[in-house]
Amino acid sequence: MVEGWFAGDGDDFRLLGTRCAACASVFFPREDAHCRNPLCSGGDLEEVPLSPRGRVWSYTDSRYRPPSPYVTDPELPWEPYTLIAVELKAERIVVLGQAAPGTTVADLAVGMEVQVVPGVLNQDAETIWTTWHWRPTGVGA
Repeated sequence: MVEGWFAGDGDDFRLLGTRCAACASVFFPREDAHCRNPLCSGGDLEEVPLSPRGRVWSYTDSRYRPPSPYVTDPELPWEPYTLIAVELKAERIVVLGQAAPGTTVADLAVGMEVQVVPGVLNQDAETIWTTWHWRPTGVGA
């Protein structure tokens, strides 16, 4: 898990971004050092929970094993996964993430509503690395 990128669980799960007090720009992943808006002279950055729902802006699938440093077991068959770029209208940003397991490109359409849900990036006998996934609304876990 990347500290400070998300919090909560179940219906309270949220991605965490930061907002500049001077220009109101919102950033994800979070920014703690300075405002990334090149037109802003900078202001205090505050943590803000991002909208839990957004609209599919774009999507694709990954059908190849990524190269190092990504963690994959070459002994196991590669499982394709779906990537979704989601527009959060209130924040005026697009956030990229994996689709929830079982969601394929055939299940998606540009403009459809999705929600952020907790997910597992990888796990071994000692550790579970958590992340976020996007799931079409109205679809159970």
